[in-house]
Amino acid sequence: MLKGKAPLIVAIVLGFLAVLVSIRAIKMKEAEVTRGWELEDVVVAATDVQPGTFLSNDVVQISKMPRKFVYESVLVPGDMEVALGREVLVPVKRGEPVHWYQLQGIKALERLSKAVRKRGRAITIGVNERSAVGQWVRPNDHVDVLGTFRDPGSNQMVAVTLLQNVIVLATGQQGANSNPGSKGETEYGTITVLALPEEAEILVLAQEMGSLYLSLRNSEDISIFEERARTTIDTLLTGERVKKLQEKRYQTIQIIRGIQGKMPGQ
Repeated sequence: MLKGKAPLIVAIVLGFLAVLVSIRAIKMKEAEVTRGWELEDVVVAATDVQPGTFLSNDVVQISKMPRKFVYESVLVPGDMEVALGREVLVPVKRGEPVHWYQLQGIKALERLSKAVRKRGRAITIGVNERSAVGQWVRPNDHVDVLGTFRDPGSNQMVAVTLLQNVIVLATGQQGANSNPGSKGETEYGTITVLALPEEAEILVLAQEMGSLYLSLRNSEDISIFEERARTTIDTLLTGERVKKLQEKRYQTIQIIRGIQGKMPGQ
């Protein structure tokens, strides 16, 4: 009697084993996909925080964030004892994690590498007062990097926007957490920026080929133009872009005036 049922029993056992193998494979796949996505407590802004605000329990809260995005610079609950009372240096939007390099205080970065985000690189370029916006550029500012080169084809000088919306990590030896010093200490001959590895290559080669300049952005301006800006001597002499740019500037000014002139309730 059992002999007749043997194939059925074997089939059931094999089916059960196949289910176990399938479940194990699914769990292994899930573990692989979700690796690093485990949630961890971090300190985030409870409201929009403006520069000059002193960090307090009223302006931050504890939230959760995937572990793979919790860099060394991100504040965690255990850091609050030291972080409280530190001045905020840059705007922090509601819900964004708070980083050590966004704060002024006694806990400065032991190493600049803590301010370098994963998959990013710190790269230094030489500057002077003229190329660094009169040395008004400060750590945590956002800048565009422009370069002037001689076109090997036409032998003309060309100005090109190389990188847009780049974050400044340090000016000379002054990082975001460095205490501001005298005029002599705030003068610098180098700027260190946060870039992608490929962007770091561009900056290294560009320094060897020509001169680099920084243009300072508003920290909330994240606009990017798709077509790389490029100006040649012909552009200057013919005024090829001047008229369009003047119209664009005029429209921007009119929009700003309209916003400022509009009274509440209108």
